[in-house]
Amino acid sequence: MIYFDNSATTSPKPIAVRNAVALAMRLAANPGRSGHSLSLAASEKIYKARENIASFLNCDKPENVVFTLNCTTALNTVLSGVLNSGDHVVVSELEHNSVMRVLEYLGDKGISYTAAKVYPCEDDRTVDSFRRAINKKTRMIVCTHASNVWGIRLPVERISALAHEYGLLFTLDCAQSAGVIPIDVSNNSYDYICGAGHKGLYGPMGTGFLLICTDVIPRPLTLGGTGSGSASFVQPPELPDRLESGTQNFSGICGLSAGIDYVKKLTVEKISRHEFGIIRRIYRGLSENPEVELYMPVPTPEFFVPVLSFNIRGRESEVVAEQLNKRNIAVRAGLHCSPAAHRAAGTENTGAVRVSPSVFNTMNDADRLIWAVKNI
Repeated sequence: MIYFDNSATTSPKPIAVRNAVALAMRLAANPGRSGHSLSLAASEKIYKARENIASFLNCDKPENVVFTLNCTTALNTVLSGVLNSGDHVVVSELEHNSVMRVLEYLGDKGISYTAAKVYPCEDDRTVDSFRRAINKKTRMIVCTHASNVWGIRLPVERISALAHEYGLLFTLDCAQSAGVIPIDVSNNSYDYICGAGHKGLYGPMGTGFLLICTDVIPRPLTLGGTGSGSASFVQPPELPDRLESGTQNFSGICGLSAGIDYVKKLTVEKISRHEFGIIRRIYRGLSENPEVELYMPVPTPEFFVPVLSFNIRGRESEVVAEQLNKRNIAVRAGLHCSPAAHRAAGTENTGAVRVSPSVFNTMNDADRLIWAVKNI
């Protein structure tokens, strides 16, 4: 099977990741819950994983790395844990439902939002669009680093600077960018970074993180045992315990740390260059087919991440994906849990076929996809 669904989760996982998960399963002790040597060894591995994420993002506070089930949980923690009745939020028109559904839910609690229009390849217009969406009640800007549908890369450094210019908090959703775009928090660019461990970082599913770079600590979504301050009924105030109740996904976290090591060894720059080579080859091949609809210009690293969505004229995207699957090519079709992004491009009624490569894909994979689409 040629796997081009890496925006959903990368596959295969590196051997080092699989080995790290297997080793953690053999250790099988609860970190931070006991004083015996196995538990202490597990706690040490958790802390080293926390340090690994912090260093990957150029953060000197590993205790501010909070492990979550996924990026969705991290975003929920920030939005539900920081915003209050009367607050207003600015988002992009390309946001995933992990943002939009939370904000729709919070609307019943008196929280409102405005979606700023995004202009692909026109950063000045996009930033100005965000500026116009700010009002007197705005408390936060939440922005995806890159669209999971169209691959559009937003000028998040400038948008974050805009937020801070107005005294606002800024939340970065890097589910589609971590491991493909360098992220550096050392210049205090972002207040909250929400990431997925199982995509560009090559970790197991069921892993994610929240990095907090501000003194505004979210209220916890979940309360309970943390292995610390157990004599008190009150949730510990310090990070990461405040936001990490219950037994952690120890094996998943160990796998995530190994995935980050894998990305560090290859380097983000080399991974990005490899994936862009593949996606640009696919783009050129599909652009020569008059039956294929492409919605974005040829992707470049300045304005995109290596993700491409298309349709075949007169065919439902799900049908095309099914026909590709019969040819042993895995892609994703439909709305990709991001109807806002499809609405922005006018494909909310049709969806699209999404192609997203990883470091394991080859140029031959790209050519086989182009040929399969031509046959369809």
